[in-house]
Amino acid sequence: MTDLRQQALDYHQFPTPGKISVELTTAAETSLDLSLAYSPGVAEPVRAIADNPDDVYKYTGKGNTVAVITNGTAILGLGNLGGMASKPVMEGKALLFKRFANINSFDIEVKHKTVEEFVSTVANIADSFGGINLEDIKAPECFAIEKALIERCKVPVFHDDQHGTAIVTAAGMINALEIQGKSIKHANIVCMGAGAAAIACMELLIKCGAQREKVYMLDTKGVIHTRRDDLNEYKRLFANNTDKRTLEDVIDGADVFVGVSGPNVLSEDHVKLMADNPVIFACSNPDPEIKPELALATRDDLIIATGRSDYPNQVNNVLCFPFIFRGALDVRARTINDEMKIACVHAIRELAKEPVPNDVLEASSEVSLTFGKEYIIPKPMDPRLCARVAKAVAQAAVESGVAALELPEGYMES
Repeated sequence: MTDLRQQALDYHQFPTPGKISVELTTAAETSLDLSLAYSPGVAEPVRAIADNPDDVYKYTGKGNTVAVITNGTAILGLGNLGGMASKPVMEGKALLFKRFANINSFDIEVKHKTVEEFVSTVANIADSFGGINLEDIKAPECFAIEKALIERCKVPVFHDDQHGTAIVTAAGMINALEIQGKSIKHANIVCMGAGAAAIACMELLIKCGAQREKVYMLDTKGVIHTRRDDLNEYKRLFANNTDKRTLEDVIDGADVFVGVSGPNVLSEDHVKLMADNPVIFACSNPDPEIKPELALATRDDLIIATGRSDYPNQVNNVLCFPFIFRGALDVRARTINDEMKIACVHAIRELAKEPVPNDVLEASSEVSLTFGKEYIIPKPMDPRLCARVAKAVAQAAVESGVAALELPEGYMES
């Protein structure tokens, strides 16, 4: 652990502190270059944009730029450590945007006293960017923040901790249930956790066919049920009319366990109570709700996924967020709607069923990968993700009427 800690610190410090920088995209070598880049030449695109605001996409980098914005109130699994502590994570998101989808990104850490202050700050700068990626904002404030910003901003706003997690979870879950010979429509689902990721995951699974009455959500006080009077408006959506109160009660006969909570909350005895051929998504990081080796030693008919890269079936948001923004930016979508999210789900899950190229195997340190219990979702290093997911998202944006541009001819076919 000490070696990993030092490696991580060295990675972020050397050869230059941080992980991102600004690069020039055009010539800046001569006096003429500088006169075109700034005064007096820059006046011409200024006038053009003043006459036609959409020309900002023609003469600036707005259309390929995303702001990654946080207040640092829910950093990874570390909690509320503040904006400056969140900066390495936000720079990491910017790195991933560039590495996987060639999207430029700036990280912005906001200090504020109220939700309204945060929303106003972001809304007032949103036009500078092609999209807004919200990150590491605690629940339930994150729901109100995202809703308000979607209403106020003219560019797509996407809280990745909610929807990125939900999209990748849904893609893997539908595939896992298919492998297990089950349908999401009939699955009994237990969700341990009731924060932003949990609520978004369950809502998207419902949009993909799960039945709300078959979803049992638990928070620190147990099962969320209709007779509790301590629920916020988001938890109330999952208040089940049931006499079941504990994890032991709801896990009995469950087809699915989704964990977005904390380490080691699911025991071997819990696993034994689940239905035949169950699916477990133990996504707490770095320590899952149950270690895969423990779950698999308990029974051999299950499929398990985690958030970790050192186990099969990693539920990783990088399978989603760079590409959903790529597709949204390329058709100038004004929002990221349910149609685009569901298109993203199916594009990701269908790719897992295709033969895996050798370069992906090498990058993933795998000898072979075949759709099945240990390969339910693609690997993050799969270069096919960008084209498949971005095209599906862009097409859904056009078909659902939220795109300003038509899908370019031959888009993402090369």
